[in-house]
Amino acid sequence: MNKQTAQKNRAKLILKDGTFFEGNLFGNHKSVAGEVVFNTGMVGYPETLTDPSYRGQILVMTYPLVGNYGIPELKSSDDIPSNFESNRIQIQGLIVSEHSDSFSHWNAIQSLSEWLKKYQIPGISGIDTRQLTKILREHGTMLGKIVTGNDKIDYYDPDFDNLISKVTVRKKETYGNGSIKIMLIDCGCKKSILTNLLNRDVIVTRVPYDYNFEGETFDGVVISNGPGNPAVYKELVESAKKLLKRQIPVLGICMGHQILSLAAGAKTYKLKYGHRSQNQPVKEVNSNKCYVTSQNHSFAVDTKSLPRGWEPWFENLNDYSNEGVRHEKLPFRSVQFHPEAAPGPVDTSFIFDEFLNDIK
Repeated sequence: MNKQTAQKNRAKLILKDGTFFEGNLFGNHKSVAGEVVFNTGMVGYPETLTDPSYRGQILVMTYPLVGNYGIPELKSSDDIPSNFESNRIQIQGLIVSEHSDSFSHWNAIQSLSEWLKKYQIPGISGIDTRQLTKILREHGTMLGKIVTGNDKIDYYDPDFDNLISKVTVRKKETYGNGSIKIMLIDCGCKKSILTNLLNRDVIVTRVPYDYNFEGETFDGVVISNGPGNPAVYKELVESAKKLLKRQIPVLGICMGHQILSLAAGAKTYKLKYGHRSQNQPVKEVNSNKCYVTSQNHSFAVDTKSLPRGWEPWFENLNDYSNEGVRHEKLPFRSVQFHPEAAPGPVDTSFIFDEFLNDIK
């Protein structure tokens, strides 16, 4: 490799405070900007990279080697592999210590780099991700950009963008069979949420986040996960308020938890560096029951702001932030973590059963 080619394959991650890291480009060779966040999960990079909640973010994987079991084939947008959470990569860019070009898995057909290239996503390897993560933990989440060559690119703050409009479904879709009808409000819904509902023999009608459901009949509503700042989605909060007035059973997950809480009258705030891992410990309030959970979020609900009639349901044992709320009498509940996991432990899949019990 000559000097010119070697230089072409180099790129910098530049943080908003001026700190920069230089590494080797893989995937697509282009410059991008976004919010730099880190995930401490040791497995599940296909699920993680296809999670719509990561839209707008440059993801740092703290596990040192990524890509060793490759990527399966996406045959069509309707035939999504079991370890994909949507039909495409959702992140802005990827930062790893080392990426594996060679891979070994029975259903893998391409490398991580080939997959990133297909969706025009750049990656950088050869970076000290431990040092980078320490900076993000101490300073908090920062804006950043991956810069190749002499490109000029501005910083981009996804907290002011309507990211849900970029990841929601475009039209109403119906799945499954059963006597219970669930409306799933898609804010960037992970495929595993839909799968968990369908495994419980219900009919699921999946609708865009801005769908007008006046006149629709259903037995319960799930408000899904999704990217961005919940305060941006004022119309979605107003829709959730209408559901509360109708006293229809509601389950919120991740972004859905924040939207439901805002509709109830609570407030949200941004965490210093968010929760993105597969081992977040949560405790059920007024109980000794603890669970290991999968999480991916930047914002949290302020427990102290919960109005009368609402109570905290779960709390995080690392920072004691809110992990769930429920109404004291009415069938409204939500969780900040992911009961469907993917990737991560399935300790809390009973949340779906409790929601269906509210309906029954």
